Amino acid sequence: MTFISFLILCFVVSTDITFSCQNTDDFVGASSPGDIVIGGLFAVHSEMLHPEEHPIKPIIQNCAGFEIQIFLQTLAMIHAIEMINNSTLLSGVTLGYEIYDTCAEVTKAMASALRFLSKFNSSEDVVEFKCNYSDYIPRIKAVIGASYSEVSMAVSRLLALQLIPQVSPASSAEILSDKIRFPSFFRTVPSDFHQTRAMAHLICESGWNWIGVIATDDDNGRFALDSFGVQAMANNVCIAFKEMLPAYLSDNTFHTKVDHAIEKIVKETRVNVIVVFMRQFHVLKLFKKAVEKNVNKIWIASDNWSAAVKISTIPNIRQLGTIVGFGFKSGDISTFQDFLRNLHEKPADNNKFLHEYIMLLSVCAHLEYHDFQMCISNQSQDDLLQNVENKHHIWRDDFLNANIEPGFIHSTTFAVYAIAHAIKGQCKDRNCKDPSAFTPWELLEELKKVTVIDDGKEIKFDSNGDMSTSYDVLLWKEIDGHMEITTMAEYDPKKGGFIFKDEEKKKEFLDLKKVQSTCSQHCRPGQMKKVTESPHTCCYECVYCPENHYSNETDMDYCYRCNNKTYWAPVNSTTCYRKTIHFLVWTDWFAIFLLLLSAFGVLLVLSISAIFTKNLNTPVVKASGGLTVCYTILFSHFLIFLSTVFFIDEPTKFKCKTRQALFGISFTLCISCILIKSLKILLAFSFDPKLQNFLKRVYKPIPTVVICTGIQVIICTFWLIFRTPFVKQNFSIPRAIILECNEGSVVAFGIMLGYIAALAFICFIFAFKGRKLPENYNEAKFITFGMLIYFIAWIVFIPVYATTFGKYLPAVEIIVVLISNYGILCCTFLPKCYIIIYKQETNTKSAFLKMIYTYSSKSAGSVAVSQVSLDSKSSSSQATTSGSCKSEKNSVNGNCHFQMPGQTLIKAKALPENMARTRARKRLSSI
Repeated sequence: MTFISFLILCFVVSTDITFSCQNTDDFVGASSPGDIVIGGLFAVHSEMLHPEEHPIKPIIQNCAGFEIQIFLQTLAMIHAIEMINNSTLLSGVTLGYEIYDTCAEVTKAMASALRFLSKFNSSEDVVEFKCNYSDYIPRIKAVIGASYSEVSMAVSRLLALQLIPQVSPASSAEILSDKIRFPSFFRTVPSDFHQTRAMAHLICESGWNWIGVIATDDDNGRFALDSFGVQAMANNVCIAFKEMLPAYLSDNTFHTKVDHAIEKIVKETRVNVIVVFMRQFHVLKLFKKAVEKNVNKIWIASDNWSAAVKISTIPNIRQLGTIVGFGFKSGDISTFQDFLRNLHEKPADNNKFLHEYIMLLSVCAHLEYHDFQMCISNQSQDDLLQNVENKHHIWRDDFLNANIEPGFIHSTTFAVYAIAHAIKGQCKDRNCKDPSAFTPWELLEELKKVTVIDDGKEIKFDSNGDMSTSYDVLLWKEIDGHMEITTMAEYDPKKGGFIFKDEEKKKEFLDLKKVQSTCSQHCRPGQMKKVTESPHTCCYECVYCPENHYSNETDMDYCYRCNNKTYWAPVNSTTCYRKTIHFLVWTDWFAIFLLLLSAFGVLLVLSISAIFTKNLNTPVVKASGGLTVCYTILFSHFLIFLSTVFFIDEPTKFKCKTRQALFGISFTLCISCILIKSLKILLAFSFDPKLQNFLKRVYKPIPTVVICTGIQVIICTFWLIFRTPFVKQNFSIPRAIILECNEGSVVAFGIMLGYIAALAFICFIFAFKGRKLPENYNEAKFITFGMLIYFIAWIVFIPVYATTFGKYLPAVEIIVVLISNYGILCCTFLPKCYIIIYKQETNTKSAFLKMIYTYSSKSAGSVAVSQVSLDSKSSSSQATTSGSCKSEKNSVNGNCHFQMPGQTLIKAKALPENMARTRARKRLSSI
């Protein structure tokens, strides 16, 4: 029944109006005389009606839509002025006020500002035109207001003509901080720059990056939207859509635009967070439609409506979802609450706003809370006049207290006190009961220096005319079936962070993260964002980090690259892993195998040494050069086997320098000694006089060994001094670091090996020359085999070494060293050991003499015959050839004479038997 009554009241009246303006005094909403008068501009009504007649005339129109919250701000201004007048702050100087209703309309506000500019004590409210207003005394000294930034911008430009201070308790547009365009504007609230940054921080910390924005299409809405866009971009937040609603409810397209905005919200299913920069009456219309469409989102409220009680009492408001807002920091308003409780005792003669409110109470008294509030907002003046005649109003002070928005009340009171302190500064040496004691521009300069104590803190205007107070972060919560506006946190603009009173409040803040509002799913650590064709950076695909890259946070734009030299990472990695250091360790099975081969070689060397030492005086040992040569060769073999140890385990600077030099010098010593043996054998069994003479000149054992080995020592010394080997980290394997020895100079390494190869080749040639020794003494043949093994091993080594990498690279060289060392060792000494152990009957002097005698006899005969070529098929040449020396008796003193036709006589000697034996002994002794 109550609701039906409310509907009847709404349909009875087609237009909401207030008292019409008949003269300039009617234009004033509330006033009180004083020595110094302060003006006030508040949007007590939400809209100004527009005339329907044509042509339109320049008449100030009536307003509609009584705003309880703004009405309370006018009362806060009045209360603050009364508190100052009742205190000793101004020492007997009283403050008066003139408060005007702007109806949220710039035109109406400009009319009020014109009256502020009118000359003091002018009966006709005349505004004088002057080039210099320094001595001009206007009607008022300062202005409190306006409620909205768009109105404040226009009024401030007009007031700047006379530099009348304007202090707004609500206008927060960032542009108003520009002191070039608005030199006389101040405010007791932070700039929208801080509000939009706080919103962006809240959105970012809650994990949202895909949001919608709805704003009014006026200066305030556009500036707020631009400022928020910049802050959102800085925090990687994308705006999915922007909807602009008409600034005035009277706009014919308003409801169409609201419907379109709701459709957009419903359509964008991934957008679950909506930021709203609108006035309260715009939000009221939007939310009513949203409740009808069952829209459930997170709504982020601007300071205009974050604490609006009339919005929080909309039926089924809980269905809209969660509402989080930023409100101006509130203070102690207990004295104002007491003022409201006693408001019904105050006269309403000079306060048309209070008078209208009393009339509204009478008409709407029978309605419940929300309907009562809606009735106050929608009742017309005509209806008030008809219904109040026979009724007594019922005062409801609880209604006013319930509709207080503490932030606005505190900032309004603060604005009045800031002006009062500035007036106090001007009145120190002046009689301020005289209105002409100071001018507004002087008060402006004083206001810039004012410091006001608020809650124990000193606060003053900065260079932009702003007061950087903090924000209350408000959360709308349903408590006992009613929506309550609670303070969840505090936002400090200077520090840029949220402050929580207790853990419960912090948990409420963290619970916001449960709602997802992202264009794309969050990319996990190990992934990165890949931008799609969408123009928004928040819309992306998640792809795995490639190899050797990682990401350790969510939603990373790119993957970090690992230090490829020391770290690696698999695909989809969240961290880099240190590369394992590889080298041929002692415990590696292959290293153990090679070490065993080396150890066996050492044992073999020691065994041969023992055998040769035990059989020192046998012909085989003597024929091998004796213990000195044998020990020298065996010692070099021992060092070669020992050098392989330096190729295993972690490379060090010492190992890298030692291993090649030790191997090179040892191998050169070994080859030099074998070269001497080859020369000696060739000298002993050579029957060519020229070759024998050459070999006798060359055969200098000790100098030869020293020179050959010394050259290698010089090569290695220069190598170690100028291009010394060093430890190198090889990063060619993706997940490992190979510690290896860099030879320093490939050329020096090649020269060292080439020099050994050259000596081995000379040794091979000499041994090859003496390969046809006696069958029981074929050492040259085995030396030839040993050199062949060496050449084959190192020829194979070059391509294998060049194409091998990794920790087994040193093993390749070890294998080649072992093969060549074993080959030479075995070919040089094992046949002799075999004779010593298993053929002892041949290891005697008589056996050696017999063997050499037989070989010498055969060699002498073959030499005599080989001096000529017998052509058995030359009978046609009529040559007479003697078959033997004996038959033809052409032997003279043991010489045989061969003569062929056309040829000179060739002589050869036939060795007597006793001479063959003598030579055999000489061969044995020389060997």
